[in-house]
Amino acid sequence: MLRALTLRRSVESLHHHNYLRAITPTTVPQNPLTQVSSTRALSTLSSPSSPAPSSSASELRKYLGYAALVLFSAAATYYSFPFPENAKHKKAQIFRYAPLPEDLHTVSNWSGTHEVQTRVFHQPETLEELEKVVKDAHEKKSRIRPVGSGLSPNGIGLSRAGMVNLALMDQVLEVDKEKKRVRVQAGIRVQQLVDGIKEHGITLQNFASIREQQIGGILQVGAHGTGARLPPMDEQVISMKLVTPAKGAIEVSKEKDPELFYLARCGLGGLGVVAEVTIQCVDRQELVEHTTVSTMAEIKKNHKKLLSENRHVKYLYIPYTDTVVVVKCNPVSKWKGPPKFTPKYSSDEAIQHVRDLYRECLQKYRVVPDKSEVDMNELSFTELRDKLLALDPLDKDHVAKVNQAEAEFWKKSEGYRVGWSDEILGFDCGGQQWVSETCFPAGTLAKPSMKDLEYIEGVKQLIEKNEIPAPAPIEQRWTACTKSPMSPASSTREDDIFSWVGIIMYLPTTDPRQRKEITEEFFHYRRLTQTQLWDKYSAYEHWAKIEVPKDKDELAALQDRLRKRFPVDAYNKARREGESKVV
Repeated sequence: MLRALTLRRSVESLHHHNYLRAITPTTVPQNPLTQVSSTRALSTLSSPSSPAPSSSASELRKYLGYAALVLFSAAATYYSFPFPENAKHKKAQIFRYAPLPEDLHTVSNWSGTHEVQTRVFHQPETLEELEKVVKDAHEKKSRIRPVGSGLSPNGIGLSRAGMVNLALMDQVLEVDKEKKRVRVQAGIRVQQLVDGIKEHGITLQNFASIREQQIGGILQVGAHGTGARLPPMDEQVISMKLVTPAKGAIEVSKEKDPELFYLARCGLGGLGVVAEVTIQCVDRQELVEHTTVSTMAEIKKNHKKLLSENRHVKYLYIPYTDTVVVVKCNPVSKWKGPPKFTPKYSSDEAIQHVRDLYRECLQKYRVVPDKSEVDMNELSFTELRDKLLALDPLDKDHVAKVNQAEAEFWKKSEGYRVGWSDEILGFDCGGQQWVSETCFPAGTLAKPSMKDLEYIEGVKQLIEKNEIPAPAPIEQRWTACTKSPMSPASSTREDDIFSWVGIIMYLPTTDPRQRKEITEEFFHYRRLTQTQLWDKYSAYEHWAKIEVPKDKDELAALQDRLRKRFPVDAYNKARREGESKVV
């Protein structure tokens, strides 16, 4: 660059000032049409009495000057920034990024929708190490945030300021077979815990859709399974050990500091880092899962019976169809045993029409599959759905066609499945996705309000009216209430039940532009439900699915709304008393 600047000064001293205002040494000349126009403009400004030959010579000198200027600039640039010998064999790179520092950690959530970079990422192996991490952060007046497996759609545990992850604190510490209780370190994953206690004949009372969450994380965000008689998972907590900045490690339970205990059961990691948890378990038993396909009209007739007669039940609605998939799970009868049932279709036959649709769409969109891809016949239904949606994820008609194929798949998949509760109570959620899940009161088990079905009808009407490319499913589940005041399902009336409804948009592509467009469409979809349904049904989002607004006014409105539902003042008071710098 020094040579180029030096050259520029020498050239400027040799040429007329007016010429140099038209072009600089380090720029490429304008296109020929522009140059001709500039020439004509200069000719117009020249003296009308000048002889023609002199004008021609002047024009020639001008263009020779331009050519020399460009050549000199090119030479200066080349020698100022010499390329390696093999540069001609390499592709041009517009930008070149410096490598990240070795101490910089990039952490993202599972769906890839949130990502942060931080130099502070702790993974203690012992309680003493965890206490030191929290104490040091407190003394430095810095913040750290507990982060689990990163499965929360909103990346609730991610923080640039710093994070602490308990993946290395993942042991079963004690099993009380008689009381059916287990004490574990908070970093243990759900599946790891279940595998560790099954030899004692016990298991967790309920499960969320997946098993990869750390116990500390799944409890702190108020996660849940389904079953109108079963509360969210935080209600299973008997006692907790929290590590706080001011008090160090403290143990809380309903006997020991009950106010803090109930707040901390669904404490969002803000009342201290959960280090250990004692959980109430149940006997391990086999369940029978029965999947049927129904319609909204039939559901309305049988809704109360379905909620009251099944230990676990959920509905999966397929947008742009009248299909409702009903999944019921109950203990295997001790007297009758598992049901004897021969499915009408094999699993291969049930999915064949989806494969056929994928082949048809590949031809329609003129897509040639990569030879390195897995054979279509080896893909699961959810994997095929992702591939179908990826072809045109924002085209309403295309998405509706995929949904119709899904409805047909479920009709051909009706039947029974028998297995242990931790095997049966899961759900293949598909690939990366945006999710919004709301929780709202639905009456009591004895007298359901039917508001839960009204809410679904409202969502489906919004989808169809606004032609939203909404994929399937809209998932609806139920729980009993919990005494944890920070849970969306909290209630002082023990017979209250709550409905949880999740809407979704998949991110079946790695293309940044396409993911951005899907994201914008999802937030439009979510915004419609927010403005037209949430207040009407007293619906509040799952803590792991609240997307914090960037707009200050929207953020203030969200904070005001949350304050109406949750004991924010009591929560903040508990934080101050612990002098917690953990958020």
